[in-house]
Formats: sequence, structure tokens, C-alpha cells
Amino acid sequence: MKIITSIDETLIKELRAKQEFFWLDLVSPSVKQVEQLGSLLSLHPLAVEDSINFKQRPKLDIYENSALLVLAGTVQNQTSPHSIEEIHCYISGDYIVTLHHKAYEELEQLMQLLKDRSPIKSEEYYVYKVIDAIVDSYFPPLADLDKSINDLENAIVSGVKDHQLEEIFRLKRLLLQLRKVVVPMRDVFARQIEAIASLSGLESDSHDYFRDVYDHLIRITDELDSYHEMVGSCTDLYLSMIANRQGEISKQLTIIASIFLPLTFLTGFFGMNFGWEVNHIQSLWNFVLFGIGIMIVSVIAMAWWFHHKGWVGHSANR
Repeated sequence: MKIITSIDETLIKELRAKQEFFWLDLVSPSVKQVEQLGSLLSLHPLAVEDSINFKQRPKLDIYENSALLVLAGTVQNQTSPHSIEEIHCYISGDYIVTLHHKAYEELEQLMQLLKDRSPIKSEEYYVYKVIDAIVDSYFPPLADLDKSINDLENAIVSGVKDHQLEEIFRLKRLLLQLRKVVVPMRDVFARQIEAIASLSGLESDSHDYFRDVYDHLIRITDELDSYHEMVGSCTDLYLSMIANRQGEISKQLTIIASIFLPLTFLTGFFGMNFGWEVNHIQSLWNFVLFGIGIMIVSVIAMAWWFHHKGWVGHSANR
């Protein structure tokens, strides 16, 4: 298989004349290049229009002698982690053409791998390898998501912070974004992908290739669903920890108020200046005994009662 990274009309016509299968990969093609490619390969006008506009939902459109397979892969870099890259694949018995706006590392690695391999494979095998490279790009982000969710759970248990709620919403949006592109791809491979194998001139040697891609998409979808449930559990855990913290604060304030309640009563009682109190509580020791002493005893009694009921101390945390 010949691998090309630019539109060389002479070379492409020569390869088609010899019926030699080739892979053409174009990064950020202009409108003029897409139209030139459509004329050179006799692509359907609707397919050419889709590749000019991009922003297509994952789909498979079968035309007379070719097919347009729109896929979405993930791109991981420092500026935009877990971003989505739309890739248009034109497939026929003579070629596979991939169009995308940004350089795609997975396809570049596949090109190098296929260049280093000498054994000749079937045309369907090369189509499978291109599609598989795009689909498998989801596994590294899924591994990162799993770690991020586990770290978030541990952080929430250690102590609730405001930024954790923002992280929960970020993960929810990311999972929703990934699911919006993975589910349509899964549906395409579940219902339509066998139509590629029936394209005129496309040599087929196994139906297991595309079934393997479908299995990967099933696995990716299941993991996305499980991660969505885990993020939902993080939300419940966050709200539960917030409620526990508020309950702990309310309990502490209630204990303080309960301790000061008898003190308020005692100071109010002694402040009423009853005749007996005025006549009998005149010395310092009487003041300490009847005034401060009773208040200290009441505080100790209240503290003992709270501890006995399990409202404070180690027993309150059980």
C-alpha cells in the first residue's frame, strides 16, 4: 500500500491505473483542495460538501463506488486535553482518504508502522487499521478519567472544597461530550459497517476486522456509562459531606447554646435582688459558692450529660 500526504494528481492517477491501493492523508485541507480531490476521485458532490463544511455527526454514507465514513477521535495535548477531532474517511476499492483539521498523532504513528511492515495485507485490513487507530484513541483518555474520578472521590472524603464541585461538573460535561460522538459511531458499526466490505473493488478477507472495532466501541460506551455513574456518586458524596459538615456545625452551636442556657437562667435569677439573697450572700466565699460555683457545676453537669448521651466526644463520631 502506498501512503501519500499531499495531492499529487500524477501519482494518484498512476496508482489508480495500476489498481494499487493507497492511503491519502490530508491535514487541514483547503476548500480548493477538497474540491480538487472530489474531481480527481469522482467523489459524490454531497460527500464533498460535507468535507468542506465539516462539523458532521459520525455517520456512514454509501455512494455508487465509494463511501464516506465520518469518525471522531480524541486528541490529547497540554492546551486542549480530551478534545475531539473530526475525521472524514473516503473508502473505495482503490483508496482510503482521511481528512482532518489538525495533525493526528495516532494516524501518524500508524503511517510509520505500515511503512516499516513489508508483508502485503488485504485492502480491508488497511481500512480496518485506520479506523481502529481512531477508535483506540479513546482508551488513554478513559484511563485518565478513571484516575481523575478516583482522585476526586478521595479528595472529597478528605475534605470538601468549593473547587471539587466545579471538577464534578467539568467531568460530567466531558463525559457527555465523549458519549455524543461514541454512541453514533457504535450505532454505525452495529448496523451499517458491513456495507464497506461490499464496496466494488475492495478486497475482503475477514469480517472479524470491523467486528473488533465494534467490540471496542461497545467497551468504550460501557466505560463512559460507568464513569457517568461514578461522577454521579461523587455528586452525592459531595452533598452528603456538605450536609454532614453543616450538621456538625449545627450540633456544636446547639451544644454551646444549651450550656449557656442554665447560665443565663442563673445570672437572671441572681440578678433579681431577692431580699434573702441580699441579706445572706454578702461575703466573697458565699458569692463563689452560690454564684460562680453553681454555674460551674451546671456546666460540668451539662458536659457530662452530653458525653453520656453520645452527642460529643468519640462516641459522637461512630
